[in-house]
Amino acid sequence: MDNKEVISVLNDLIETSKDGEEGFRTCAEDIKNAELKALFVSRSQACASAAAELQQVVRSLGGDPETSTSVSADLHRRWVDLKSIITGKDEESILNECERGEDVAMKSYKNALSKDLPANIRSIVEKQFEGVQRNHDQVKALRDIARAS
Repeated sequence: MDNKEVISVLNDLIETSKDGEEGFRTCAEDIKNAELKALFVSRSQACASAAAELQQVVRSLGGDPETSTSVSADLHRRWVDLKSIITGKDEESILNECERGEDVAMKSYKNALSKDLPANIRSIVEKQFEGVQRNHDQVKALRDIARAS
């Protein structure tokens, strides 16, 4: 892959990370459970750190890093807001939306890892993908607990 293609892949992941940052922040604002609120704030900060790390890599490659969220994530958050109003912002609904967001993030990272990335960049993306996988699994487990309650 040439630098331009690598930058494009990384900018997609930056957008995904920014989406996660905003998504988890929105969930933290909407949830009443203090433990879940703290978890979502922590995940939001981790997504922000991931985006910043990728932005630095893009800069080192001579590119202009993405700085915003995706239009589809903005639309999804509006849907979550509307759905939250209707459902009363219950934990299960919020966790469902978080899991859906993490499904999208996993797909984005898997797509990036299917590319022929330089080894040093691949290792960063793999490390971040492991974090996305952990987020997804934890949110899914919490959602299953909320559903069982």
